[in-house]
Amino acid sequence: MVLNRQRKIKINKRPLEELERVLQDEFKVKAPLSVVLVSDRRIAEMNEKYRNKKGPTDVLSFSYDDPEYLGDIIISVETAKRQAEEMGHSLERELKVLLIHGFLHLLGYDHETDNGEMRELERKLWKKYL
Repeated sequence: MVLNRQRKIKINKRPLEELERVLQDEFKVKAPLSVVLVSDRRIAEMNEKYRNKKGPTDVLSFSYDDPEYLGDIIISVETAKRQAEEMGHSLERELKVLLIHGFLHLLGYDHETDNGEMRELERKLWKKYL
């Protein structure tokens, strides 16, 4: 389920909802998850509260100890838009990149500790689905 909780930037949720379903099928995940699109202000509040880091970030993932629910992926649309412009691609593509990144975190991957395994898997998924 993709929820748009920001109003500054117009978003077509359908491509993200389709990618969410594809990733669940790819990894045989039955448990639902939420993808929440927010403003920089909101993600900065969450980043400080949950990670003790100031300022906005692009994506946060929250997994729960609940086999019936995979977790939440929070994406800042404003940050995604800036990053898309810097990378020279569309906002839709950047949102998909962030969705893939957050999804892999929900599955337990951690790019800070896994010797590049998550980054390699991300690249494979980008080639396949972007």
